[in-house]
Amino acid sequence: MKTVILIGANGKMGQAALTGLGNHKVITAGRSADTYDYQVDITSEDSLRNLYESVGEFDAVVNTVGLCEYATFEEMTQEQWMTTVMSKMMGQINLVRIGQEYIADKGSFTLITGILNLKPIPYAVADATTSGAIDTFVQVVAHELPRGIRINSVNPTVLEEAWDVYGEMMPGFQPVPGALVGKAFERSVDGFISGQVLYVDA
Repeated sequence: MKTVILIGANGKMGQAALTGLGNHKVITAGRSADTYDYQVDITSEDSLRNLYESVGEFDAVVNTVGLCEYATFEEMTQEQWMTTVMSKMMGQINLVRIGQEYIADKGSFTLITGILNLKPIPYAVADATTSGAIDTFVQVVAHELPRGIRINSVNPTVLEEAWDVYGEMMPGFQPVPGALVGKAFERSVDGFISGQVLYVDA
């Protein structure tokens, strides 16, 4: 049994990840102190460091959050770009950059991206760009992480459980069940692969 920090467990993607972590001790973290074991803001280096120091010993970090702004490229402001970059991209990079100091030997990080960098839709240029950046990041940084630490990203299409929210934005997409996406998280945490993008698509 591993000790896994799951960031964003209450969201649809977090619930999907949770289905793949049943064999482990899961410690939850998120923006709300009331609904998680620990409070964390991934856009804050101090908040991330405080999380790791508070938890103590852990074997894996699974992230399922990353705030993205949606607008046409023509309308997207620098502020909207930076909101997305600082959360979905730099937030996840810092999660690993700082977390490597605290995670156990041979631990693992699993980051979240999304299918829109491969199958673009309107208004999602920032989401797609930062997803592509994180997929590249895990493939490259896997060669540099110390102490046998592994890293992967899960790149899923839209969840069945979230289709009522996103379905109108994604005509022609086939949603997948959260439990199937959970298997990708399980493979990342329990397997031996590193530097991989785990695509989950219909």
